[in-house]
Amino acid sequence: MATKTQTRSDNSLRDDVLLELKWDPKISSASDVGVAVKDGVVTLTGFVPSFWEKDAAEKAVKRVYGVKGVANDIEVKLFWQRTDPEIARAAVRELESHVSISADRIKVTVKDGWVTLEGTVDWEYQKSLAQSAMKKLKGVSGVTNKIQVTPKASAAEVKSKIEEALRRSAELDARRITVEIEGSTVKLYGSVSSWAERDEAERAAWSAPGTTMVENHILVNP
Repeated sequence: MATKTQTRSDNSLRDDVLLELKWDPKISSASDVGVAVKDGVVTLTGFVPSFWEKDAAEKAVKRVYGVKGVANDIEVKLFWQRTDPEIARAAVRELESHVSISADRIKVTVKDGWVTLEGTVDWEYQKSLAQSAMKKLKGVSGVTNKIQVTPKASAAEVKSKIEEALRRSAELDARRITVEIEGSTVKLYGSVSSWAERDEAERAAWSAPGTTMVENHILVNP
């Protein structure tokens, strides 16, 4: 007997998104964030005092069941002034404080509070960690991550490791996901029942050695 899929109304989704934003302690300015929903796609507007909060708001929305997509139009409105050289020095110190990041292989450039990262690392998690570290710094209005991941594994090895990771995940039905490799780019296809599952599949793909790009074509069908 087939299971009937229940589609949530936009009004119901909006109510839950607002509650999730207020529930998250990392979002101190939830009352300044506007939420609109159409056909399951959430659009965020308004202002927050840091890039970290903007990112946290997007992640909070993706946790809500029934959300099919997110457009994050929140603006970062800084409540303090910090010069670009001050931000750059703080960024370098932050990178050097992480033992898992080869800080000497990463170059930091700052212009008008916007941080650009360049260089090479061995793993995708190191690239992501470097970007996350920048988001927490005071005065940062945005981050452009140009760090390159140097591939160290064959396409067959990458595909095998990703499929194994998908099967291990308790949050995913790996049978509904297909993995394709093109060079060092991973392409994911299939369908899942929530945005969180889609993100989990992408996380598994990024965790494989040698992955430099992930194209996530998985559909969310609540």
